[in-house]
Amino acid sequence: MAPFSSFGRWGVDRYRGGVTDPIPLADLEAALLRISTEAVVTPVVRSDALDEAVGAEVLCKAESEQRAGAFKFRGAFNRLSMIPDDDRHRGVVAVSSGNHGAAVALAGRILGIAVTVHIPEDAPVAKRRLIEEAGAEIRTFPAGTGDRESGARAQVAETGATFVHPFEDPHVMRGQGTTALEFHGQVGPLDVLLVPMSGGGLMAGCASAMYHLDPGCRMVGVEPALADDTRQSFEAGRRVFIDPPRTIADGLAVVAPGKRTLSINRGLVAEVRTVTEQQISDATRFANAELGVTLEPSGAVGIAALLDDPGAFAGLRVGVILSGGNLDPDRLLPPPTAA
Repeated sequence: MAPFSSFGRWGVDRYRGGVTDPIPLADLEAALLRISTEAVVTPVVRSDALDEAVGAEVLCKAESEQRAGAFKFRGAFNRLSMIPDDDRHRGVVAVSSGNHGAAVALAGRILGIAVTVHIPEDAPVAKRRLIEEAGAEIRTFPAGTGDRESGARAQVAETGATFVHPFEDPHVMRGQGTTALEFHGQVGPLDVLLVPMSGGGLMAGCASAMYHLDPGCRMVGVEPALADDTRQSFEAGRRVFIDPPRTIADGLAVVAPGKRTLSINRGLVAEVRTVTEQQISDATRFANAELGVTLEPSGAVGIAALLDDPGAFAGLRVGVILSGGNLDPDRLLPPPTAA
């Protein structure tokens, strides 16, 4: 693949049949204002070792320092803030492998809304603990099941609670997009921005923000090779459903991208790169040692992509979203690659 520096600026036709309805800038700015009383302005971190390894200026947005340990708090708080007062007594229901649930639980506690989170039986202990500490009720479903939402949907039908989808909800997407809105205000224009991808909500929000603020920035998604639903969907031109993935990047383990998110991302994202379990493990260790922040594997996939193919990014101003830092000490990473 040619280095990014050989590509021109974005054209009006974009990537795959034209721009597909990016989130309006006014909606992103309203979300940023709405969450500003509770969300943390997360730091930008750098490492000489990373710059040297890639041959680029690498600027990392440490969402691992966000409340509840991940970017998910932005979307969760924005969504719960939009629930009408007359509906709040019915509560909120979420489905999550961990970070979304922890974020919704914390947002609910702040806003005085009861929360139930449906999680897989093998959800990371650290993330389960965050949900419990925020006072949410936990219900579990079998690990590896393809239908993660049936129990939650049944509860919503019975109680009238608000279901907060982790990536398809427009208010959640707008909240996640504040990550890039804030990042741009901190660092200015970028040549490329790498964003972890699972259901695609973070990317849909960030790509929309950069479309409005920095249209020369090339958006690159990153996902585990064992959970490459978005890469396959891009290649097929439609949503592709994969078997329930098993990856150390548990926060990126979904069976398909969202319908809404894929519609946005196909028009705004240049490509999706995949990284192996070993590359994710090595990048997690590298980031935790060199950047001064604690990352979970899902939060380190952007670093993994840089280290996998540094020549593609050499000489560029590169942004990376470090999406989360809820590292589970009970889950061992694969041994580091031998030097």
